[in-house]
Amino acid sequence: QVVFALNQTLLQQESLRAGSFQIPYTTEDLIKHYNCGDLSSIIFNHDTSQVPNFINATLPAHERVTAQEIDSYFRQELIYKRNERMGRRVKDLLEEHPEKSFFFAFGAGHFMGNNTVIDVLRREGYEVEHTPAGQAI
Repeated sequence: QVVFALNQTLLQQESLRAGSFQIPYTTEDLIKHYNCGDLSSIIFNHDTSQVPNFINATLPAHERVTAQEIDSYFRQELIYKRNERMGRRVKDLLEEHPEKSFFFAFGAGHFMGNNTVIDVLRREGYEVEHTPAGQAI
């Protein structure tokens, strides 16, 4: 699986460099949607922004199964479990020090797709609001 993942990543990078494959959105698109609080945008509904995309229609059936297994593993281990840990740490700090104010900063990837840090905190009963860029806190 590691060799397969490495080969697919290299093929994708070679296609990007050759111009035969393009990412459907730019960094500017990500920033604009993030700053506007539009985390439900189609851009942010794809969890694959944090992990390489190994699944593509040109793969033979047996390789597609391998790609789906790797994608599922990465999503679970690198995204969901990490967001759970981070969300629990935020919750624990808030509960241990109710008299204090906190400011938490996370990379944009932790707010994309499903099972985000925000989702973890909302499941715990916290109200989380987006603060637009330029707005005083």
